Amino acid sequence: MAFNGTWKIDRNDNYEKFMEAMGVNIMKRKLGAHDNLKITIQQDGNKFTVNESSNFRTVDIEFTLGVNFEYSLADGTELSGSWNMEGNKLVGSFTRKDNGKVLKACREIVGDELVQTYVYEGVEAKRIFKR
Repeated sequence: MAFNGTWKIDRNDNYEKFMEAMGVNIMKRKLGAHDNLKITIQQDGNKFTVNESSNFRTVDIEFTLGVNFEYSLADGTELSGSWNMEGNKLVGSFTRKDNGKVLKACREIVGDELVQTYVYEGVEAKRIFKR
């Protein structure tokens, strides 16, 4: 249950390039890079409850490992996919509903940080959070 807790964005690595690859317009990319995202994660066995709160929206997500669910990104992009545990990592694979392309995501604890890695169309970005 190492993921449990409230995590606040500390820094981004290549996030604007990632958003550009995703098709997010320049204004939303600039705003998204400074969204003050806070994620609260609560794990109960294979079930997760995640609250994402930013300057733009607050959303609650509930999912069970290995079970597909639908999710909408802050820019309105709709996805379908699932999270799975691979060792100590939460690994997600999500398919965009608009174009069928796959977004890969990974959450892992590195030291005292939550590192969230995204890969889309060969572009990798990281968002690093602190408790």
